[in-house]
Amino acid sequence: MFEFFPGNYVWNLGVVAALNSGGLIDEVDRACRPIREAAAQGADAGTPDFLRAWTALTDQLVDQAEAAEKLGHTRTAGQLYFRATNYLAQAERMLSHSDPNRIPSYRRVLDLAQKSFALRDPRVTRVEIPYESGSLPAYFSAAPATDAGPAPVMIMFNGLDSTKEHMYNSEHWAELAARGISTLMVDPPGSGEALRLRGLTARIDTEAWAAACVDYLLTRDDVDPTRIGLVGWSLGGYYAPRAAAFEKRLALVVAWGANHNWGAVQRRRRQREGERPVPHYWEHVRWVWGFDPDAPLDDFIEFADQVHLDGVVEQIDVPFLIAHGENDRQIPLEYAHRSFDQAVNSPKRELRIFTPDEGATEHIGLDHLPHVSTFIADWVADTLADHPRQR
Repeated sequence: MFEFFPGNYVWNLGVVAALNSGGLIDEVDRACRPIREAAAQGADAGTPDFLRAWTALTDQLVDQAEAAEKLGHTRTAGQLYFRATNYLAQAERMLSHSDPNRIPSYRRVLDLAQKSFALRDPRVTRVEIPYESGSLPAYFSAAPATDAGPAPVMIMFNGLDSTKEHMYNSEHWAELAARGISTLMVDPPGSGEALRLRGLTARIDTEAWAAACVDYLLTRDDVDPTRIGLVGWSLGGYYAPRAAAFEKRLALVVAWGANHNWGAVQRRRRQREGERPVPHYWEHVRWVWGFDPDAPLDDFIEFADQVHLDGVVEQIDVPFLIAHGENDRQIPLEYAHRSFDQAVNSPKRELRIFTPDEGATEHIGLDHLPHVSTFIADWVADTLADHPRQR
């Protein structure tokens, strides 16, 4: 993995995520150079410096975008808003739950993403998915194939610290759209806007929100109801297989990172084994799962022991792809093999391990994200092509 900040895994992860989601090396370099000394203090201590540097870059791009808009250069403006969304989303991801800049920064991310849709990606729109007494926020990418009639669709869940804006900037939806597949990018409970602005925390039975997504998609006349799939990255590698085991209207499922036993990972992290995805980690995970920030860590760890797929993936009876990096420093490779070995009732199960020689070997392939994205998109397209279409 490209490591701009030697020894600071968390910051390096943010850098490669930005670069592999539409960021430009010159812009990222100019933002990062002034904070090299701060990076040496550790991921937690230097977080305010990271935010300031990347917000300054965002401000610069927004100024350029607004100038381009005034001249009628809408394509240029849209591209600038797209990158601004990317950079600020990565900076916001680093902040602690208690940081007063977190919510204002995220609201700005939402605003920038909306401007990017309008000027760059008009086929991506904001939607609301009815869920319990409220709704889940999401973005829907309508593939060009929908102009001719109903098309297949992939539901996309993010993970512990990502957002639907990260999914948008990854452009996985664009790869799927080019293959005739729409995408529903969702902030499920415990992530993104659902957590930050609506207070919806994660739950073990993820089939509850998967069912809400399917129910929503079945109301759309541009969706083929027989070809709805689900992909989840990072902690979504638990969310998606768990959902597919019990929500039987799904046609396939993809674990983009095999998060087979998230509870065991927490015990490892407590012992300082493996890497953590964000600063202020234990505060963050308590927030995601609805625990008081001062709750005893032992209580949280005991709860987290329930977040696993043992006895669950056996119930997946649709095609199942597991994509994992050989050098994933967050989620052990052994979990990818465990998910594959236990998915005995999937009619088409595949384990794809990305190696250092090809890249995409780190967590969810962030070091070469497009490589993983295109592999998954091809697998999904091939699998859906073999699935019965709407009649």
